[in-house]
Amino acid sequence: MVSAVFHSPSTGQAPTKPTVDNVLGPFAPSAPSEQARALQAFWMAALPPLLGLGLLVCIWALVSITTKGSIPSPYETGVQAIEIFRDPFYRKGPNDQGVGWNVLMSLERVAMGFGLAALVGIPAGFVIGRFNFLSRMFNPLISLLRPVSPLAWLPIGLLVFKGANPAAIWTIFICSIWPMIINTAVGVQRVPQDYLNVARVLNLSEWKIATTILFPAVLPYMLTGVRLAVGTAWLVIVAAEMLTGGVGIGFWVWDEWNNLNVKNIIIAIFVIGAVGLILEYTLIRIATAFTYEDVAS
Repeated sequence: MVSAVFHSPSTGQAPTKPTVDNVLGPFAPSAPSEQARALQAFWMAALPPLLGLGLLVCIWALVSITTKGSIPSPYETGVQAIEIFRDPFYRKGPNDQGVGWNVLMSLERVAMGFGLAALVGIPAGFVIGRFNFLSRMFNPLISLLRPVSPLAWLPIGLLVFKGANPAAIWTIFICSIWPMIINTAVGVQRVPQDYLNVARVLNLSEWKIATTILFPAVLPYMLTGVRLAVGTAWLVIVAAEMLTGGVGIGFWVWDEWNNLNVKNIIIAIFVIGAVGLILEYTLIRIATAFTYEDVAS
């Protein structure tokens, strides 16, 4: 095939290669601006969750109509929520407090039980993962006790501690400790053997190995265990407070059920979900900051 090159009669140079812009001229589509791309990214991120929430509200409204008002409508519940959150921290007695105080009391119990579980579970996970003998010794016990429902431990707490509040904290402790032990131990066991060989050559002490080699490598696994433990603890505290009473979001749900106030129960469900979502998102962000992935060169 012979290709012909046409030269401009005025300059004698070959003309520029034709492009879409040259052919279409003013009709050629322009590249989206930075602002348009940002707006598109925003809607791509915001639209799916909004559609999901809209679908939930539509199903909720349909169920309310089907049950002839036994389940309050979204509008009625929204009006009640405005009334509740207008003063969430009121106090009218030991068993009549705003939803804010109930959430804070539940978070306090979760923090205490979870903190005790972290103090015990994370070091135990390091030791179990580090020494094979201890791993074979404790694995059967963990496999036996971990599947037990956390609420099954509540009567033991009531029997031992003689009080509802320490029993609830004990329940949080026992359900939070297993994810931290297991994830920390798995992280220690996955540390490359070369690192430990170098430590052995350098004659490092166990404390030095734990702080300079194991801890940085195990941190992502440990944070994953912490995230799972917090999620489990928040689930369990609601059920535990239903049984033990006192001030707390779980007791608030049960008290509203006894008063047949379904609107407040639905509001409590959304409050529990929102608090759990905030805890989950916060810990995911922390875990992401300490998770290092290999980048292919």
